[in-house]
Amino acid sequence: MRLSSLTDYAVVMLSAAARRCGGAARLNATVLAEETGLPLPTVQKLVSKLSAAGLIESTRGTGGGFRLSRPPSAITLTEIIEAIEGPIALTACVEASTHDCAIEGDCRVKPHWNGVNGAVRGALANVSLASLSSPLPLAGGANPSPLPLAGGANPSPLPLAGGAGGGPVPTVETHGDTPSPSPTAKREGNLVRII
Repeated sequence: MRLSSLTDYAVVMLSAAARRCGGAARLNATVLAEETGLPLPTVQKLVSKLSAAGLIESTRGTGGGFRLSRPPSAITLTEIIEAIEGPIALTACVEASTHDCAIEGDCRVKPHWNGVNGAVRGALANVSLASLSSPLPLAGGANPSPLPLAGGANPSPLPLAGGAGGGPVPTVETHGDTPSPSPTAKREGNLVRII
């Protein structure tokens, strides 16, 4: 899954809005374009899409502008992505609309896609706009801490070799005759490298 540039720009724009008085201050597209470096027509297009999705409130005329419709901690990455991209669906199987799949009737994987899609949506829903707009500490060579998640949830650490850190190391299934080794993870500071 790769997000479009427009979705990336929406996150940048909303993060900048969140940093200004928690998103409560009225902003205009020109100021936000200058602050973020985004082209003014792009910011205007995003204001329209984000307003239609209910993530920002827009007022026309003198003293008008826009602001976040809710506190940054109550806006999730899922909502931002879906405002620009539409519903998150990793495959056509999880979309509500009809689709043209030649193997749909015999597919043994289809029942699992809703769970996978739900897990991805859930992970994105745990990241708030407040966490995305908070600066990470980088001074003095310190490693940045993980993003705080929406609702105060803590991310679970990746498993390390030997099961340390939260569970067994994931295995890789093969579909041929030669089994592949299970990957192991090695912690390097706050990073986990899969080897």
